[in-house]
Amino acid sequence: MKLIFTKGAAKHDTLEVLRPGMPAERVQCPKQRIIPHDMVHYAVEHTLQARGFLGRVKDGERAVLAMAPDDESAAVERLVEVFQGDEWSGGGSSTADIIDLYRVTCQARSCTPLPLDGVAIAAVKSAIADLTHRWQATPIGGAMVLDL
Repeated sequence: MKLIFTKGAAKHDTLEVLRPGMPAERVQCPKQRIIPHDMVHYAVEHTLQARGFLGRVKDGERAVLAMAPDDESAAVERLVEVFQGDEWSGGGSSTADIIDLYRVTCQARSCTPLPLDGVAIAAVKSAIADLTHRWQATPIGGAMVLDL
């Protein structure tokens, strides 16, 4: 599956999802001062080989905001939110803080957390840093292509 993120000039960026044998889908991504939410999904899912929103889309589900509940994808969503929050506050949260916040958010939403350790957290942070660098270098109207 190819993910094409296009940087918009106004309030939204765009994600185009290309899957063999299926029609292309477009998702508007509200700008959030950091990389798009679905790009954070890519960093988490690709790095940890976890099945969240993008994995479900790759498996044939439509790229829509409201999907049927699924424990693993709910756990991935919570982790994406934790990494987003970390990035919004400068990206300096410790591994222990990220894991603690993740466990709390999973408990609050009644989902089973993914097994995480310092190596996993560092790998996702590294992926987010790489994507951030590449996204910042992408001009308005330019695109970044990721394979999942």
